[in-house]
Amino acid sequence: MSTAPRLTALDALHRSLGATMTDFAGWDMPLRYASERDEHNAVRTRAGLFDLSHMGEITVTGPEAAAFLSYALVGNIATVGTGRARYTMIVQDDGGIVDDLIVYRLGETEYMVVANAGNAQIVLDALTERVGGFDAAVRDDRDAYALLAVQGPESPAIMKAVTDADLDGLKYYAGLPGTVAGVPALIARTGYTGEDGFELFVAPEHAEQLWQALTDAGAPHGLIPCGLSCRDTLRLEAGMPLYGHELTTALTPFDAGLGRVVKFEKEGDFIGREALKAAAERAETAPPRKLVGLIAEGRRVPRAGFPVVADGKVIGEVTSGAPSPTLGRPIAMAYVDAAFAAPGTAGVGVDIRGTHEPYEVVALPFYKRQK
Repeated sequence: MSTAPRLTALDALHRSLGATMTDFAGWDMPLRYASERDEHNAVRTRAGLFDLSHMGEITVTGPEAAAFLSYALVGNIATVGTGRARYTMIVQDDGGIVDDLIVYRLGETEYMVVANAGNAQIVLDALTERVGGFDAAVRDDRDAYALLAVQGPESPAIMKAVTDADLDGLKYYAGLPGTVAGVPALIARTGYTGEDGFELFVAPEHAEQLWQALTDAGAPHGLIPCGLSCRDTLRLEAGMPLYGHELTTALTPFDAGLGRVVKFEKEGDFIGREALKAAAERAETAPPRKLVGLIAEGRRVPRAGFPVVADGKVIGEVTSGAPSPTLGRPIAMAYVDAAFAAPGTAGVGVDIRGTHEPYEVVALPFYKRQK
């Protein structure tokens, strides 16, 4: 039985702006407003405004909230200071990645877990199942928030025009409560584009007012609305993984080259510990396929699932691919056999509909902003 996609609080506004809408993880979301390339370049050089209200917010409260999250997730949540955030993951008992998450510590005993849209219910169910035995409560807050993001080098100047919050003191991976254009908000600074920027968690009834205020403040700085399509090319250039592509339940954090998020030294047991220890040892002794960057020598664009080849054999698989507006050539992320993972490895190609197109193996990310 088909169900209608969910609508964000900004749905009517997106349509009034002429957005091309698409079903994404059960939500009707703006794919683009005009040119994907123009939107991408705006974020790289000026600023872009995104609606990310499809993300899943889950609040965890209680005296043992930190201990519970450290048990349920792979990170050491007890060491996250109030007002700070941490990138982490939730895994299965076998170490397979259920989702990658950002956890914000909002207060002494209050945390907000932000899950990917397509996994929000799965993460909520897993946390609800795992909280038994802890003096903590898990609450579904997906309907309590709209989420807007201002990304790009001009984003600090735009934000300073609409808030007196201490943005200069707001570090990367942190969040603070404040008022933005008269709207109460949690102002965060994490980002998924490779640029500086801010995420604004607000009540849905305030979303349109805030969008308009940011649009007005951003006009002198070249800010434009941006859709999910350019968000994908931006994160790809920045070498950031996307769940369902670089991250899946078939992979552990160590397989994905993200073993650093697993904190074996934390107090107490945690879900997946033994399986992850074994995965860490495998990664040391017999590395599995490694995640690398690929840059096309030609113009044909690789897509997820295309085989990576060398010496007439399949040595890996593309997980994400797209034309790169910044590099001017097609790029891809791919898992390849460890023997072919070193930057500059010769003879590597991508099988694009039967033709082996040559690609250069490079270290990730493809793009890193100048500080």
